[in-house]
Amino acid sequence: MNPRQDGALDWNRLEGHLLWAAEVEEARRQARRFAGELPWLTTAQREEVERVYRADRIAVSRAALVRIRDRAAELRTEYEVRYRQLRARCVALAVVTGAGGVATAVTAFLVR
Repeated sequence: MNPRQDGALDWNRLEGHLLWAAEVEEARRQARRFAGELPWLTTAQREEVERVYRADRIAVSRAALVRIRDRAAELRTEYEVRYRQLRARCVALAVVTGAGGVATAVTAFLVR
């Protein structure tokens, strides 16, 4: 593999890890804030509410990321197909235009 591509892949993985860690930390903060709105809970109940809230939030975040990943893959495939079609059209146009230009030049040369 290309060392530059490997390096970019490593940076992307690091960025993904940091973004996910921030998402998990935000889930923890929101769970604490939510449980704080329920002052009648015992310590054990508060911890359980925080755990369940955090797990739910993380599951929702993970599901959203999976949907985004899947859609990005679909779009990449669609764009690659479209790019190949456009490239083929451009090549065909260049060939036709080139052939037409040659025919015009030959005709002009022969008419003189």
